[in-house]
Amino acid sequence: VAVYDARPKAGGLNEYGLASYKTPDNFAQREVQWLLDIGGITLTHNWKLESNAQLNALRKDFDAVFWGVGLSTTHALGVAGEALQGVQDAVDFIATLRQTPDLSALPVGRRVVVIGGGMTAVDAAVQSKLLGAEEVHMVYRRGPETMSASTAEQEWAQTNGVVLHLWLAPVEILGRDGSVCAVRFAEQAMVGGKLQATGREITFEADTVLKAIGQKLGNPVLAAAGLALAGGR
Repeated sequence: VAVYDARPKAGGLNEYGLASYKTPDNFAQREVQWLLDIGGITLTHNWKLESNAQLNALRKDFDAVFWGVGLSTTHALGVAGEALQGVQDAVDFIATLRQTPDLSALPVGRRVVVIGGGMTAVDAAVQSKLLGAEEVHMVYRRGPETMSASTAEQEWAQTNGVVLHLWLAPVEILGRDGSVCAVRFAEQAMVGGKLQATGREITFEADTVLKAIGQKLGNPVLAAAGLALAGGR
């Protein structure tokens, strides 16, 4: 079995996508080593699948090819101010966090707004609080029953001082001198099965905004590979 990995370290989500408090004692790399100790498995790092020619070569050289690249592209908010300094994807924030040996050297905003309602949003929010943020607001556009983060995760966030806000959708990220200073949200309500703005708005001050609104398949080779896709798989 030959494993090709685009990153400097193997482990995927366990190494780059989960908050530090969920993976103690170098868990991801210990699991990788356990796997390699089985024998008969080679691992190549920093190998990115960037062309259909590469895929065809793998098909030629191996009896079977399993493509397990995950969801590599994040969704955009699609609101003004998204390119301001201090606004970033939560998955990038967590990846940086996981690869920083001295967490005390990692900068974190005093007022953090995390947009999203999933596990990544909870990880980013809780980790920001643990790193020393004074205020952390986790904001979701629908009600708790549709959040992909479990009830236990939601409670974990609140236990760690994260303030959870529901039924609020981002309208604009406000900036000052090129950096984020606040986020404006519009209150939402379910009307006739559709999400609609009520007309009320609220603004949270922020020097850091972390986007955690989901990920999707993004490898451009998919389009040229001739693979049948259904439901994003």
